Amino acid sequence: MSPLITVEELRALGTAPVLVDVTWNLAGPPGKEAYDSGHLPGAYFVDLDTELAAAPGPGRHPLPTATTVTETFRRIGIRSADTPVVVYDAANSMSAARAWWVFRYFGLTDVRVLDGGLAAWKAAGGEATVEAPADGAGTFTATPGHLPVLDADGAAAVAAKGILLDARAPERFAGEVEPMDPVAGHIPGAVNAPTTANVDETGRFLPPADLQARFTALGVTPSTETAVYCGSGVTAAHEALALESAGLPATVYIGSWSEWITDPTRPVATGKD
Repeated sequence: MSPLITVEELRALGTAPVLVDVTWNLAGPPGKEAYDSGHLPGAYFVDLDTELAAAPGPGRHPLPTATTVTETFRRIGIRSADTPVVVYDAANSMSAARAWWVFRYFGLTDVRVLDGGLAAWKAAGGEATVEAPADGAGTFTATPGHLPVLDADGAAAVAAKGILLDARAPERFAGEVEPMDPVAGHIPGAVNAPTTANVDETGRFLPPADLQARFTALGVTPSTETAVYCGSGVTAAHEALALESAGLPATVYIGSWSEWITDPTRPVATGKD
């Protein structure tokens, strides 16, 4: 089953999934403001900074605790590991992918991303509402470790013997600019693969064959040991989602660049290669 779901496929589902709005803006305004102005009917809002991440340190978006995720699961009505869930954001799935990855890491098995998000829903004639659903009566307990994850040493090992993809913009990878973190550059041996190239101008993912061709050109094959990272572990999940859509498994270095640079003994590379 594809990790993505179209608006048409969502409408055709026999059993209504739990809908989750994960709208988030790195530089603001808060995603909750966008949610309050209009969202899919029945969708719960989940805050990326407080429910899908722990407080910064080390790294800007560490993994949340199982206790935090359990509270979220129960608030949105998750009763079992196979409760169907569809997550979305404004359009390009950059933040929805973080929920897709975190929810699966903590034990959910049926999580899909609405391709194109709220924009695709509206473009297809879907209505938006400002009414929020009442808290659910979920009973499921989150447990960590259902997906593999890398630490800094693991990321360095993949860069040396496999393919470590850096999902950030080319100028950040090259170390030419760094708007978020105190050190510019990339992990030595990493390959730049900006997440913006995973989607089209509407925010929908490219077809699986096109994604596969993109990543194959970067050296990724089904048998290649592949891992992904970004600035803080958010868009790395988007890269992992694109890779899974293309049938190419990958592991996330969740601490990413913002965690890598907390140890001054770790090497830093600059330049586009």
